[in-house]
Amino acid sequence: MTPDVRDRADRPPRAAGRPAESCPIPEPAWDRALRLIGEADEVALACHVTPDGDALGSMLAVAFVLRSMGKRVVASFGDRHFVVPRLLRFLPGQEMLVPPESYPAEPRLMIVFDSSTFERLGLLGASAAMARELIVVDHHPSNEGFGTLSLIDAHAAATAMLAEQLVYRLGGRLDRDIATCLYAGLVTDTGSFRYASTTPAVHQMAARLVATGLRTDEIARELWDRSPFGYLKVLAGALDRVTLEGRMVWTYVTRVDRAAYGLPYAELEGIIDIVRRTDEAEVAVVLKEDDQGDWQVSTRSKGAVDVAAVCAALGGGGHHYAAGYTSRDSVEETMAKFRRELGKA
Repeated sequence: MTPDVRDRADRPPRAAGRPAESCPIPEPAWDRALRLIGEADEVALACHVTPDGDALGSMLAVAFVLRSMGKRVVASFGDRHFVVPRLLRFLPGQEMLVPPESYPAEPRLMIVFDSSTFERLGLLGASAAMARELIVVDHHPSNEGFGTLSLIDAHAAATAMLAEQLVYRLGGRLDRDIATCLYAGLVTDTGSFRYASTTPAVHQMAARLVATGLRTDEIARELWDRSPFGYLKVLAGALDRVTLEGRMVWTYVTRVDRAAYGLPYAELEGIIDIVRRTDEAEVAVVLKEDDQGDWQVSTRSKGAVDVAAVCAALGGGGHHYAAGYTSRDSVEETMAKFRRELGKA
């Protein structure tokens, strides 16, 4: 690992299989990011609350490289109940995670992954606002660049694609741990390569990661083929109350539903992928009540409707095909507001 990344001439030769640098992020932005990281003794990393595979995987992949450079690394996410979702507990590097209360209040250099707003950082939003330098690594079209430096590519299928670029530019090499983290991000945000965001570049990246010796079958089992029995009961309740309204299908899950089977909120992630299969529906919506009593609204589109625009109008964001937001209204009022915005779209 190259200890000082400030001089482009000092960078190691391009690694075998490294992607062509066609990323639309301007080179001066990458150069400044490398300079800031090279000059830092400690780097604070963060990703969005209730992290998915892309958020946590991207952050941990970069954390591995920074640690090998001799940097002090502090990594976290801003949930009040600081627990890594069960589906992601196979990811390596979690010993680098600290709870929000142990995170620097005013970091000199902070890098955030897969977060389009301060609000998505939860308890760590205050640290981001006080950071001397804040690098935002993201692929959400709704991200307007809330940091002091933006590494944002709305055309990237996953933040993991940008994290891989950062790994290489820092002089890193893919090993099995880093590849596992990046692969988790890539497959979750492409729906295991089923979404329209899956491009030749996505498959090329997957090939580079798998070449490190990953057991893709084991990763797939952890992400999609495991659930506690209580999930089946909660899913049954959600499907029992599912409603088809024209070209929209929707349902909801309450805290009471989960409490009856001791099911953590993070276990609800896959319900939207079942509801969205409805042939008659163009848009799918699932309302999930979190532990604070707020409704986390997940939406999916088959393409004709830009759900990112709908969710942005309601205080959230995301992508054309997948987006979400938080509502503090009742189920009825939440859906009434969603219908109004959907009508405009």
